[in-house]
Amino acid sequence: MLRSFTSTQSSKLAQFVRYASTKKYDVVVIGGGPGGYVAAIKAAQLGLNTACIEKRGALGGTCLNVGCIPSKSLLNNTHLLHTVQHEARDRGIAIDGTVGVDFGKLMAAKEKSVKQLTGGVEMLFKKNKVDYLKGTGSFVDEKKVKVDPIEGGEPVEVEAENFIVATGSEPTPFPGIEVDEERIVTSTGILSLKEIPERLAIIGGGIIGLEMASVYARLGSKVTVLEFQNSIGAGMDAEVSKTTQKLLSKQGLNIKTGTKVLSGKREGDVVKIEVEDAKSGKKEDLEADVLLVAVGRRPYTEGLNLEAAGLEKDNKGRLVIDDQLKSKHDHIRIIGDVTFGPMLAHKAEEEGIAAAEYIKNGHGHVNYANIPSVMYTHPEVAWVGLNEEQLKEKGIKYKVGKFPFIANSRAKTNLDTDGFVKIIADAETERVLGAHIIGPNAGEMIAEAGLALEYGASTEDIARTCHAHPTLSEAFKEAALATFDKPINF
Repeated sequence: MLRSFTSTQSSKLAQFVRYASTKKYDVVVIGGGPGGYVAAIKAAQLGLNTACIEKRGALGGTCLNVGCIPSKSLLNNTHLLHTVQHEARDRGIAIDGTVGVDFGKLMAAKEKSVKQLTGGVEMLFKKNKVDYLKGTGSFVDEKKVKVDPIEGGEPVEVEAENFIVATGSEPTPFPGIEVDEERIVTSTGILSLKEIPERLAIIGGGIIGLEMASVYARLGSKVTVLEFQNSIGAGMDAEVSKTTQKLLSKQGLNIKTGTKVLSGKREGDVVKIEVEDAKSGKKEDLEADVLLVAVGRRPYTEGLNLEAAGLEKDNKGRLVIDDQLKSKHDHIRIIGDVTFGPMLAHKAEEEGIAAAEYIKNGHGHVNYANIPSVMYTHPEVAWVGLNEEQLKEKGIKYKVGKFPFIANSRAKTNLDTDGFVKIIADAETERVLGAHIIGPNAGEMIAEAGLALEYGASTEDIARTCHAHPTLSEAFKEAALATFDKPINF
């Protein structure tokens, strides 16, 4: 007796047959974020039969969907708003009428960027012949993974000679504070608010907290940042951190450092927060319409069934690897936020490429001393290599060269002169040890410092390299010159 199928059943059957017919791979990547999708593409480019399992339903992970990309859309567009509202007349631009915010369109522009980029990654999978398995992956044993399809159909098992685990991270919860993603939100919820809060409180003065503080301050929110440490921007050079706090405070952010959050609770449409001065112990009650909890991120391993593969975690929940990204099993490599190192998309991408190269060629490389960090406030803040505090701790003798953007012709022309370039060089060899920039386009300029670090350049090498005029990058050249001589324009 022949059995007939509906179109939906046929589609599900076809999907199941496709899984069943392609279930043996050279490489299976679990997780389709920046580390995972880059690893999958690179593995396929190296000639390995590759699949990538992703349960979100859209590739790109946290970064493309609810992190780096949507936040930069909001940062860029609110900066344009701020510029028009507060600087247009000084620039000779006459604005008739009121310049306001269409919050719905602002959010729609963000979603459009996300959709285009996540769709672009899917196209790259097709171009490079990576099988995209839309489902939740969990280990059956060290050689098999079960995939529960998110679009219907029966679970299937896939086998692989090699696995790359790239499941990323999730926001770290704050003890005693219950997130509802409406009034008490994480970095995910803050990107999808239905309206602009009149009062926004933020726990955490790191990159995520300060970027979102900038967005909503420009939109008119009264923003209070609560940071337990005595300085903002964990990882920043102390001088840069101090300057950044001063400039952001001038923009209307109320930044309370040395402040311990004792509790936060939603009562109707208000969030009540109790804080304590970390030194004096003096307590204070605050209220906000929205509370953002931005105290960091933690590795995400839920549902992986790690025990079946015998994978190990450390006391911070990070999957344990060796210096070649291998777990206790040589054929299971682990990359990105779910393991050691800075939780940065570009770090995960570098590890993704290295993991694929280890599998194919037996060798790969990531220079963990040369991973840049960028905060996309305005002015931007970027750094790479060592800062002064780290060098003092290591007992390394160094020299510092600085150059302010107020003395840079392009920055002056653009009426955008806050900040400086700071380059740190070895006291004897003048080799670049670190660079720290606060100012316009810092995130782009830091790449020059990364190149210098990678190839062991000296500050004289940089200073004797011709830089186009007038450009912001001339400030980088002048800062390099200042480590061993005198800058020309200051």
